[in-house]
Order: sequence, then C-alpha cells, then structure tokens
Amino acid sequence: MSTFDPDALECLAAIVEEGGFERAAQRLSITQSAVSQRLRALESQVGTVLVVRSRPLRTTPAGQLLLKHAKMMRLLRADLDRDLQELAPALAGSPREDERIAVAINADSIATWALPALSGLAREGLPIEVITDDQEVTHEWLRQGQVLGCVTSLDQALRGCRMEPLGVMEYVAVAAPEYARSHCARGMTAHNFHQLPFVAFNRKDHLQAAFVQSAFGLARVSLRQNYVPSTEGQVRAVLAGWGVSVVPLLCVAGLLEQGQLVNIAPRHRLKVPLYWHCWNLQSDVLASLSETIHEAAEQALQ
Repeated sequence: MSTFDPDALECLAAIVEEGGFERAAQRLSITQSAVSQRLRALESQVGTVLVVRSRPLRTTPAGQLLLKHAKMMRLLRADLDRDLQELAPALAGSPREDERIAVAINADSIATWALPALSGLAREGLPIEVITDDQEVTHEWLRQGQVLGCVTSLDQALRGCRMEPLGVMEYVAVAAPEYARSHCARGMTAHNFHQLPFVAFNRKDHLQAAFVQSAFGLARVSLRQNYVPSTEGQVRAVLAGWGVSVVPLLCVAGLLEQGQLVNIAPRHRLKVPLYWHCWNLQSDVLASLSETIHEAAEQALQ
C-alpha cells in the first residue's frame, strides 16, 4: 500500500473544507500554486482525479476515500497528543487549529442537548468543528468522509461505521397565542392546516409535513412554508407571528408553560428516533466522544 504525504492529505482536506484553492492556501499559509502542486502530486500518486474543479468543488469517489483517510490521521494524532499529555506533558504539542475533529449534528439536537456532550473535549483543547444539517441528511457528511461521526435519524449502520440508538426527540406544533386566536382558534385540524404558513428549517426539512401526515392520517400533504435555518430562529419567527412550526418539545417547554406559545395540536406529537453513527475505529478520542454523546442523549431524550 502506498504511503501518502501527510501535508498533501491535509491540503486535500483544506481544499474541500474551505471550498476552494485560494482559501485553502490562506489556511495552510502557503501559496495557491503550492496547493495545486500538492494536489496534483497526490492525484498522480493515486492515479486518478480527486477533486472536480466545479462550482462548488466536489470530490470524486477516490477523493472521498483520501479525505476520510486524512480525517483518520487527524484522529490518530489527537489520540497521540492526548496520551502524551498524560505520560509526557513536555512532549505534547498544542492541537493544530486546522486539524479540527468534525462531527455532523442536526440543528435541533444542537439547540437542546448535544453541546454539553462536546464541552469536555473542547475544554481539553481539542479543536472541534460542528457541522449542522437536517437529521435526515447528516449521515451524508459521514458517508462522504467529511466527519468522523453524526447524529441522524438513519437507523441503518453505514459501511465501516458503527451505530447506536440515542433516544427519541419529541416534536410539537406551536404558534404565538395571538396568532392562534386569529388563525386557528380551535387548534390545527385536518381542515385548516393548509391555510397556515409553517416555519421550516430549510427545504430539506420534512418534519412539518411528517407531523401533519401523522396527526391526521394523510398520505401526502402540501404546505405553505417559510424557511429559517436555525431551531432557535424558527421559534423566534413563531413568536413574531410568522405562522406555526413543528419544533422540539425540549426547545419550547418553558415557553409553553409561560404562555408565550401555545400547542395548537395538543393531542399529537411526532416522535423521531435519533442515532449516533461513527467510524468503527479504536480511538480514545472517538470513544470519549461517543460515550459523552450517549450520556447526554440519555439524560435529555426519551
């Protein structure tokens, strides 16, 4: 098996993570020409193209494999730094900011329970990058090798990865009291939901439709939707009278108790099981991360 130049692997990772050659050069403190040379050398060694120079840039299947390898090397170095810190503090170096340990976590988990799981590692100085996306697609970041683990609703383990259930996130449909009184005084029903504007996370967010389908036994629905790519932003939009939204109960329980929001479908809740997927590797850092995420989920989720 070929031995790949670590600098060339980090160069590939920087190109993908920064979305271009110029920003990769800035991050690595080298010239853009040097970035191109390192990538060409890596492609020559592999014998195929690794990055398609399109807008946006995208990796080829071979590029995804090399990117995953680069991230695995980061994880091994993080393990080594941690061990050295315990055995020989004088030999342990400071973690490099450009060698971040990346995980993909859905926005609802970030807004409610997931960040405490990362706090211990962050306080230890481990550079962490949290990538947020919809829970139905966070696993694609793992599949492409761009993160070492993800929180997702996918219930099947990816190749080369292990999976464990975290619990169930409950969702409720909420609106501001004044909006509810003027638009759905008797709550949301199978007859009026299509008249209500929903505040969704983004165009990949199917939770709003899934809630309505589940609540009213419908096979397919079409909703009027506005988009706010933040769980907290969705809640603020609802408080401002934009319409209604299906959001985590964990996020709005206090606002419901205070009367700042009302549950417009109190007999219905959508339950979404969540799972932790990560590379199937022996790693102290990865094991610690998996353990703390599981513990945090166990305390917060059903």
